[in-house]
Amino acid sequence: MYNTSHYDYFLPEELIAQSPLEKRDQSRLMVLHRETGLIEHRNFSDLLLYLKKGDTLVVNETKVLPARLFGERQKTGAKIEVLLLKQLSESRWEVLVKPGKKAKIGEKLIFKNKGRVIMDALVTDNTAAGGKVLQFNYKGNFLEVIDAIGTMPLPPYIKEQLKDKDRYQTIYARQEGSAAAPTAGLHFTPELIAGLQQEGIQIAKILLHVGLGTFRPVQTEDVRRHQMHEEYYQVTPQAADIINRNRKQGGRIIAVGTTSVRTLETVADSKGEVQAGSGWTDIFIYPGYKFKCVDCLITNFHLPKSTLLMLVSALAGRDKVLEAYGQAVQHKYRFFSFGDAMLII
Repeated sequence: MYNTSHYDYFLPEELIAQSPLEKRDQSRLMVLHRETGLIEHRNFSDLLLYLKKGDTLVVNETKVLPARLFGERQKTGAKIEVLLLKQLSESRWEVLVKPGKKAKIGEKLIFKNKGRVIMDALVTDNTAAGGKVLQFNYKGNFLEVIDAIGTMPLPPYIKEQLKDKDRYQTIYARQEGSAAAPTAGLHFTPELIAGLQQEGIQIAKILLHVGLGTFRPVQTEDVRRHQMHEEYYQVTPQAADIINRNRKQGGRIIAVGTTSVRTLETVADSKGEVQAGSGWTDIFIYPGYKFKCVDCLITNFHLPKSTLLMLVSALAGRDKVLEAYGQAVQHKYRFFSFGDAMLII
């Protein structure tokens, strides 16, 4: 159960989705019944068949930053790529730089828009994880500046250019801060959300800013020795009230995505009651974990040996999940960020 190799599976490269479908809710939906192991093959628009009045859908409102910036070293003019990871203060960020060895402490990087320098950054420190700390200098609003010059930080397994950057955002994305999308939410449309609400299904909105560590495979042989990255979360009193009230009335808590699971399990007490608040979480959920709040999960299909696959296995059981993944390969489901979805119920 704790050996990383036990979370490996074979995936043909052609099943890695390179672009989103034209219509969000036309993705396929595999339904895994965790008690029996029964597997059903549906479309995402069939979700209404499996939810009922009194259930609560918990969604992550984070919005992806156009966090990949292309600039140059002021000293030499050499091209450089910067990926924003974690905001430390208003203008200080932890970042990844390529090529990183060239960006020494004290060096200045410059960023242009249409040939004109609109921002610069001073390298002030190195990080333990191999990144850098940059102090940005700009005029106006930082988010507006990077919106003008930045590109979406698509995962490394996606090789195609994204034609519409809004397709790497959920329809309910609100607060910018993520380096990657909470991809389970990409399947929802306004019409589907409205249909769920008409059936008496509550929507609770929480926040977790996704870091790139979400794509990092577990390198340790023993799962328990893996160190998770920290991510910022926020749960409002309103969201906590919706979740707690519906739980007490017997409704199920259905997390949309592993980010929602990690947030809920961070803020829930031993009785499963959600506490409002904000902070940083490095919770690592793998088989053996006892869930306090989450009953069901909507998620995409995840990378082999990833912490996300381990989280899903903790909820549904490793053997059942790997059996489901085997069927997904056999039935040619689309995998990863722009791929199909799974409902664990």
